[in-house]
Amino acid sequence: MANTSITAIAGIQVGHWEGDGTGCTVVLCPEGGCIASGSVRGGAPGTRETALLEPAKTIERVHAITLTGGSAFGLATAHGVMRYLAEQGRGFKTPHTTIPIVPAAAIYDLSIAKEHPTEQSGYQAAQQASTQPIENGLVGAGRGAFCGKYIPKGKAARGGLGNALVQVGDAFIAALCVANPLGDIVDTRTGEVVAGACHEDGQPATTPRYTHFAQLPFGGNTTLVVVATNAQLSKRDAHMLADSAHVGIAHVTYPSHTPHDGDTCFVLSTGDVPAVPLLALSVVVQEVVSEAILNAVRASNL
Repeated sequence: MANTSITAIAGIQVGHWEGDGTGCTVVLCPEGGCIASGSVRGGAPGTRETALLEPAKTIERVHAITLTGGSAFGLATAHGVMRYLAEQGRGFKTPHTTIPIVPAAAIYDLSIAKEHPTEQSGYQAAQQASTQPIENGLVGAGRGAFCGKYIPKGKAARGGLGNALVQVGDAFIAALCVANPLGDIVDTRTGEVVAGACHEDGQPATTPRYTHFAQLPFGGNTTLVVVATNAQLSKRDAHMLADSAHVGIAHVTYPSHTPHDGDTCFVLSTGDVPAVPLLALSVVVQEVVSEAILNAVRASNL
């Protein structure tokens, strides 16, 4: 079976650690790192090292991305990934030591998690990283994910982790997404609510969604995205694609990017294939992110 996950991009490896109702997922870059950028659009993010990804900042390459459950507690996993990479001599070379650059982002899964991902969780996920195809569903950082959480005392559907892959000319572009949004996941091609909020009796929400939002006492929601491509990109290009990736979230998530969501997108380029027109990539990024989110919730709600 063909690999249609993010590990189809040569040099990209992925590993998971899974606990009781939570987990983390590590995306390892090739040894020299990837040109990278990112974009944080949600109102309630839990992130680490994202300031380095802004186009004007000096650092251009990262060595891994960590997605994790556990909310802010889970960001400790990135230090474990750093420790693993440092043992391999991989990172940003300074006169005194090598410093792995590992941005990270977290989802809030504390409603069901019985433990927090830790530094050791990140280390173990990095140890287990491989180029094997990545399963969609309640795996890794998507283990404790839900969607459609806007009805007080209602029933949310499962979120999860999903992948998708598209070829553009000689290049490939892939997305790995963790869907844990406040809103429903909707296939806009058909209008089908693939996974979303239900009332206590199990009936799907039918009234306008906004009628429920004023009653929400707390927000613990986020969609996380890692896009990887073998097309050559500048850091500025990668940042523009990260912005396009957010459009992919919005295509299938209603609502998205609320004050209660921490929607965050990362873009990695291995640079193995000559540059592809940025306009083409920006359109495809939107589609591949949307498809990865749909794949996540479909696999999680079988």
